Amino acid sequence: MKVMWRGVTAVVLALLIAPLAAEAQQAGKLPRVGFLCPASKPGPFLLSLQKGLREVGYVEGQNISIETRFAEERDERFPALAAELVRLKVDVVVPMGAAALRAAREATSTIPIVMAGTADPVGLGLVASLARPGGNITGVTSLATELAGKRLELLKEVLPGLRRIAVFWDPMEPEEAAEWRAYQAAAGPLELRLRSMEVRVLEDPEKAFSALTLEPVDALINAGWIGVTTRRAKRVIEFAASNRLPVMGGRGSFVEAGAFISYAADYEELYRRAAAYVDKILKGAKPADLPVEEPRKFELIINLKTAKAIGVTIPQRVLIRVDKVIK
Repeated sequence: MKVMWRGVTAVVLALLIAPLAAEAQQAGKLPRVGFLCPASKPGPFLLSLQKGLREVGYVEGQNISIETRFAEERDERFPALAAELVRLKVDVVVPMGAAALRAAREATSTIPIVMAGTADPVGLGLVASLARPGGNITGVTSLATELAGKRLELLKEVLPGLRRIAVFWDPMEPEEAAEWRAYQAAAGPLELRLRSMEVRVLEDPEKAFSALTLEPVDALINAGWIGVTTRRAKRVIEFAASNRLPVMGGRGSFVEAGAFISYAADYEELYRRAAAYVDKILKGAKPADLPVEEPRKFELIINLKTAKAIGVTIPQRVLIRVDKVIK
């Protein structure tokens, strides 16, 4: 009898342990997020995404894994990197910038893609509408194209003699092309003349500087927030400083780097908010049903040190509206 009961006990234990072992094995499989980055090392946007994930209960290495792929300043690498993430069967892809988003979209139509900072997702054909995106893409927009007129107005307000502005933009980037068109539309009513400074490769700004030396302008605008113009922003700022020209940047970090002024969404905040989309998708939500959100706040940032260096006095009516001052 004892032998019989021992056998029955063993069978019962086996039946109890089997599902527990299977559950433990399943629990050990962490959800994976693919992050496509144009740089060669982690930066503030990845840190913002990680911060946002922690806020909704995810800790990397414990209950989530982030597969980061770096393009090392070579956008042509994005298609291969996006394809690699698809082969890994990541659960969500978070691309950084238009080139990465484009590569992710071409690599998969099924894996959810969470964008952050895209200027005009509807106009660029990425989503059907902000309310109902459709497809596998959703996230947070920056509304950068809608800010073009406001940026020109701000420049004119702080620079009463403003007439001619050079705009650095990359015609190969649909977002920056849309932004350039928005600047053109807004310039006429403000009686401003724009000069197109097309920047396709990292060497192009140097050619633009030579042209501007021959035909001077009153101010510069660095369009976009992550493309070639952004990666060469330091040189644009250096050129502007040596010629005492004010620069309007596409995001706040430009002003911290020495540009004169910026009016934009907080892009790091947009990536922090992207984490909420990742969380919802991992819990079963479909990107098609998650509305694209707009920025909650736009920041006006001015570098007073730069203003003094180039001889610009900021009107008090503008200073009282500034969200952040760099001294």
